[in-house]
Amino acid sequence: MRHLWAPWRLSYLTKANATRDKRCVFCDAVTGPKPSPLTLHRGDSCFVILNKYPYSNGHLMVVPRRHIGRLLEAVPDELTELMALTRTAEMVLSEAYAPEGLNVGINLGRPAGAGIVGHLHIHVVPRWNGDTNFMTVTADTRVVPEEPAQTVERLRPIFLRLAR
Repeated sequence: MRHLWAPWRLSYLTKANATRDKRCVFCDAVTGPKPSPLTLHRGDSCFVILNKYPYSNGHLMVVPRRHIGRLLEAVPDELTELMALTRTAEMVLSEAYAPEGLNVGINLGRPAGAGIVGHLHIHVVPRWNGDTNFMTVTADTRVVPEEPAQTVERLRPIFLRLAR
């Protein structure tokens, strides 16, 4: 088995761990003193937000509004909206970027890869053949070819049309 070391993630994970007992970034994104401009859609019990530290263009997260850490804590309406918005995110990303694939996933707990442990969220990440390159490994840099504000401008109108 080969290993690909990703040292650029350590500062992010360490920072997330250090702030675990403070305010929640997801709760603040919709109800905090300064709501996030990265929020693309607000549903009844869940919302969709652009990842501030994306793996690729359009890396979205579908998040319950209620601060819950696991699927087993979600009520049926939250579970239904989580999946419906994940489906909508797939549709929006497919229309906006025509990716060749998508990663959809949930990391429950730090050992499973969760950077924000206390607040459940589903990642929806568009992927293309050849979208990884040497920059991440050799230069400690992710190449994301679109500014977050441009991504929001591209995706928000599609969410408005598709998420009804």
